[in-house]
Parts: sequence; C-alpha cells; structure tokens
Amino acid sequence: MTALPRAILFDLDETLLSFGKRPLILAEVAEEFAAALSPLTPQEVADHLEAGFREFWSDPEVHKIWRFKLGAARLMIVSGVFQALRPRASGLTPAAAKTFAERFHAYREEQARFFPGALEAVDELKRRGVKLALVTNGAGAVQRAKIEKFDLAGRFDHIQIEGEAGFGKPEEQAYLHAMAALGVTAEETWMVGDNLEWEVAAPQRLGIYAIWHDHLAVGLPKDSAIKPDRIILSIGELTDNLG
Repeated sequence: MTALPRAILFDLDETLLSFGKRPLILAEVAEEFAAALSPLTPQEVADHLEAGFREFWSDPEVHKIWRFKLGAARLMIVSGVFQALRPRASGLTPAAAKTFAERFHAYREEQARFFPGALEAVDELKRRGVKLALVTNGAGAVQRAKIEKFDLAGRFDHIQIEGEAGFGKPEEQAYLHAMAALGVTAEETWMVGDNLEWEVAAPQRLGIYAIWHDHLAVGLPKDSAIKPDRIILSIGELTDNLG
C-alpha cells in the first residue's frame, strides 16, 4: 500500500490536461500549408519551427512575460522562423506566418483533453481525503476558462492561477500560499507537474516532495542537476496500489 500525503499541489497544463505533442502538431499544420512552404518540405519547416519554439520558451524571463500572451508569442516565433527561411522559400511571407500561427494556435488549443486516468486519480485522491490544490501559471481568463470547461473547480480545495493571484511558479510565494490555503506544511505536501524547475526544483527547496510527470516518457536530461523525488509516466500511478 502506498502512503498518501495530507495535500497535493497539481500543475494543470501537460500534467492533468494534454495539448498533444507540439512537434507532431507543427508537422500536421505544415502539411496543410505545403504549397506555401515549397520548395521546403512541411517536415523541414516543422523542424525549424520546433527548434524556434524550444529556444524561445527556454528563457525563464521570456517565458514569464509571454505566457500571458500565448497567441502573440506563437505569432512572434513563427514570424521569426519564416523570415529566416524566406530566402529558401519565397512563400514564407509575414501574411503566411500570421495565417500559420493562428491555425497552429487554434489547433493546439483544440487538442486539450485529460491525460488518461488523470481525472479518475484526482477524484480518487479527493475521495480519500487528500487536500488538493491546482496551481497553474498563465493568464487568469485563459486558465479559468479551462477550469470551467473541464469542471475542475469543485474537485479542488484551492484554485490558484498566476494571472489572478499576482504570483506564480517558481516563486516561493506560489507554493507557500497554496499550502497556507490548505493548512498544511511542506513536509505534508506533494507537488506534481511536468516542469522540472517549477514543479520539482523550486518546491524541493521548500521541503516539498516533488513528483515529475514525464508524460513524454523521455527521461531526465543527461546533464540534469534536478532530481525528482519520484518520476511517473501517468497521473494514474498516484493511485495505483493504494489498496
């Protein structure tokens, strides 16, 4: 039997909700724009775009600013990549970049759905008396809309959205505020999420037990200095073998 904590703090995006694999979605959208991308192949352009997205979001300061303006950020990234590739494909105009970015943004958001077993695990944890908080970064209106769409509010004892609270992960206040709202200490709390800095390293510094959701099953980076207390491939693992 696995012992449960008094409280669990959950991330939302790519922890409870999946938005699909970005490289695959970029490739699918690129196929729709094959004529405009020629003579480059859709996969070539998709690979360049994925590299652009990875580089852009890898900067914590950039991330902090632009996660509140996701659509605009995606347009900026696509526009930059298209501009760099334009000497090789004249169809990669600013207008094409705007159309592509809007399509990608809409398509990616349409993919939102629960990871298999995630909702069932949350309900089981609540049934067993574990105090639950949803701690998510991003714009208030955008994140609140997801919470309402997927009927999450009633499943959590505390909902904390960066855009509403005025602070977010990995700021210490984000975790301390959530624990205070639940009336628990760090030693009584788990944090579950997909971001190694936000949901593992930062909460560990406060004494929280940190569980990394490796939903892509890629394992830790070889040079990672961050070591999760536990790694899970699915949220359902949290309620496996409870007895």
